[in-house]
Formats: sequence, C-alpha cells, structure tokens
Amino acid sequence: MRRLKSMFGSDRQEPARGHVAPRPTVETVLAPERPFVAIGDVHGRCDLMIPMFENIRKDLGSETPVVFLGDYIDRGVNSAETLNTLFKWQTDSPETVICLMGNHEKMMLEFIDDPIGKGARWLVNGGDETLGNYGISAKAAKMDSENAVETADALEAALPEGLQGWLRNLPLKWSNGNMHCVHAAMNPNKSTESQSQRTLLWGHEDFLREPRTDGQTVVHGHTVMAEPTIGDGRISLDTGAYMTGILGAAYISEGDCVFNA
Repeated sequence: MRRLKSMFGSDRQEPARGHVAPRPTVETVLAPERPFVAIGDVHGRCDLMIPMFENIRKDLGSETPVVFLGDYIDRGVNSAETLNTLFKWQTDSPETVICLMGNHEKMMLEFIDDPIGKGARWLVNGGDETLGNYGISAKAAKMDSENAVETADALEAALPEGLQGWLRNLPLKWSNGNMHCVHAAMNPNKSTESQSQRTLLWGHEDFLREPRTDGQTVVHGHTVMAEPTIGDGRISLDTGAYMTGILGAAYISEGDCVFNA
C-alpha cells in the first residue's frame, strides 16, 4: 500500500509508541462503492486536523466523504476547538463529513449524565484536560460528589448550543461497500450487522488476533499503532496524534489504500 504526504499535509516521521500489527494472513478486500478518506483519533490536536482536512478538500474536492473515527477530545491541547470545528464541518456538509462516536465522547456524555457514578471515569482518562479547555478546573482525586455535579453542570453550560445534541446522535458505524468504519473494533466472528455497542466503542479481545474471513474490511482507530496498518480485514489509523504529532489517515478507493504516514 502506498503512502502520500502531500494530500494530508504531514511531514513528520516520529514513530508512535504503539501496537505493532501482526503479519497479515488473509487478504484485505478494498471494495468501497465510492472513494473516501478516514482519519484516526484526533484527541484535541485540531492543529493537525484542520490543515489535513483543508488539504484533502483542496486535492479531492468537496464531494469525497471524510470519516472521522471518534475520540476527538481529551489528552491533546485543544479539545474544545476540535469539537467546535467538527460540529461546524459536519453541520455544513452532513453527507460528506461523517463523525463517529468514540469511547471518549461516550465517557464525556456519561459524566454529564452521571458525574458521581459511571461518568467519573472520564476525569481520569483525559476529561480534566478537556474541562480545562472550557475554562473549568477539575482534579479527579480531589472531587467530591457535590463538586462533580457542579462540574458537570458547568460543562453543560459551556458547550455551544446544539453541540451536546450533536454528540449524542453521533453514529457508531459508517459503511461504504464492504468497508465499515468504526471507532474501536468489530468482533471478527460476528457479522458486521451484529456488533455490540461496547465492541464498537471499546474493542474486542479477538479483533487484532483473528482475521476477518468474510471479505468485509473494518477501518478503525482506538488502538495506537506504530504506523497506519492494513491486513486481515482491518485498517488501523490511530497513530497517537496527541503524543507523536502524526494524525493517521487513509484515502481508500477500490483496490487501493493510501496512507499519510
């Protein structure tokens, strides 16, 4: 598979500290109905995302679908601007800008809904950094129940009008021919239509160990890879942008996959 930096605007070659994909044993079939671009986990690096998107539009035009694979927030330097930008892009071009739900967006919404219970885990997974982007100070180790509720209320109030509703309605999957874009994974032993929400958002123990054998291909992020990879019915695009400065992406057309790094 080829690599092309010019379209994506990426010049850096710092390796990610991530998973090394096993040697493929099964052919990966690339048969989308129309060419598209998929972009891995942004994690607040809008400084990488914006020029990449602008270059894609310049080179491929406004009709090529661009799919963002989730995890737009936490860990990076500017989650608020990343969300605001994606919200505008997707609202302006709903057919050609597709934003999927990631587990970090899910945790953020759980914090709003249940800051004392299930939502509390968000704060120790980068949520405190996102809150800081919205001018809200929060330290998970020092937060009692009252402070957690107040912090969740402050976050709700800080979100731009319409953004929370947009987040809650983000899809878990986008399919194009035999290509299926999700955030984390699909169970290789179940059909693409029979996947649980948990698997799509959080992963599956067999996903990176067993190949798909049904001719379907999963495009995903979530698991940091040393570089974008393809094999065994998977295309992996999380290159740990928040720590490496490389935002993983691929241009996928019939029989071809062009990586940016």
